Amino acid sequence: MKKLWGGRFKSELASEAKCFSYSLSTDFELFDADIELSIAWAKALAQAKVLTSAEKSKIIRGLGAVRKKFVKFSNPHQHDPAFGELCAMYEDVHSLIQAELEKSVGAVAKKLHTGRSRNDQVTTATRIWLKKYIPLFIKKISGLQTALVGFAEKNQSVLIPGYTHLQRAQVISVAQPMLAYTEMLERDKERFQDALGRADALPLGSGAIGGSTVPVSREFLRRELGFAKILDNSMDATADRDYVIEVLSAAATLMMHVSRLSEDMILWNTSEFGFLHLDDAYSTGSSLMPQKKNPDMFELARGRSGRAFGYLVAALVNQKGLPLAYNRDLQEDKVALFASLKTCSITLNVLKGAIATAKIKEDACHLAAKDSFLYATDVLDYLVSKKMSFADAHEAVGKIVRYALEENIELNEVPLSVIQKIHPPVGELYYKIFSPKVSVTKKKTTGSTSPASVRAQILKWKRVLK
Repeated sequence: MKKLWGGRFKSELASEAKCFSYSLSTDFELFDADIELSIAWAKALAQAKVLTSAEKSKIIRGLGAVRKKFVKFSNPHQHDPAFGELCAMYEDVHSLIQAELEKSVGAVAKKLHTGRSRNDQVTTATRIWLKKYIPLFIKKISGLQTALVGFAEKNQSVLIPGYTHLQRAQVISVAQPMLAYTEMLERDKERFQDALGRADALPLGSGAIGGSTVPVSREFLRRELGFAKILDNSMDATADRDYVIEVLSAAATLMMHVSRLSEDMILWNTSEFGFLHLDDAYSTGSSLMPQKKNPDMFELARGRSGRAFGYLVAALVNQKGLPLAYNRDLQEDKVALFASLKTCSITLNVLKGAIATAKIKEDACHLAAKDSFLYATDVLDYLVSKKMSFADAHEAVGKIVRYALEENIELNEVPLSVIQKIHPPVGELYYKIFSPKVSVTKKKTTGSTSPASVRAQILKWKRVLK
């Protein structure tokens, strides 16, 4: 199949070189974006008097026909043998479109590439793709947030131990960690939006390295393709993929949060914690042990975060030693970009369903929240309310805790006489402290785990996510 660059060469690429270098199987993702920018380029060439009005119209009609012919390959779940044949024939998506355009409209199609290079073409197509994909991807993150908020709302009155250092710390509402992850995911959305802002800049018209001798209007191209601005330096425009790295960084951070969420769900689902029941639709069994019901969706999500981290590192290493300007190494950026976002997208969809169908085991939660040592900080606060300094109160509660542990009793079973030796003003109210509801209700600060604060957080997110 004729290439875009064949005139200088006497022989064909070796078969193994073709297999190694051809990228259509990856960059076909840019098919629609490349058609779109090619239509805009044809219009710009007509403005620059390179194409006549009739030639422009013919090329645009031809590009429409090419788009219609290959739209059947746009379904990522469809494995058509004919697509595999295309991938063996064409070097990349640009070569495919150019060759098919020539079949459709004839020799006039050969004028379309005037003044442009695949160097400015591919990065423009990638940016167009991101401008369309990222807003849809952000909605997927919102979908997981909605599931988390729904879970929080259903279970806001259920109280459990909260953990630091994976040790029981204080009583919290089940809703509080779900709302914490909702906040984290919101910042992930902001990171993607920020990255999109820097990707929203036009490279087209920069040529291969130094610009173009054809007087195309880059301002016209900017407006036609809907970019916010024009990249000012032709070498920067064609040779840097920092905007791809930013997106991959946002994806890696997102998957780090997803992994932490998954770890909490896995822990809650264990027999040792016993807080969570997962729906059969999002669980699997063991090939040997019939009693097992495993949280595989969360384990896979936790594991696939490693892919997202790897794609980011691959892109960074890919670019770290490249001299200016374009190098073929940059072909690899799209492998990482498309694979990372696909992994994230599938993960978000699955976790949304897994969380929406999960159920809290209230009896187990209630039993865990009765652990008297969870209220050590509440005892400290009580002593402070009795005019004891914080430092002295902290030491006093430490002594009470030590006594309870040495006597193998609960914190609320320590005799009043022992406590009064440590701080005489303490009275019978001490024993009223050990209540999950009282503990969370006493929290006063905005964003706390108090019932009022949790309700306010839920209402906020329902407004934000509707």
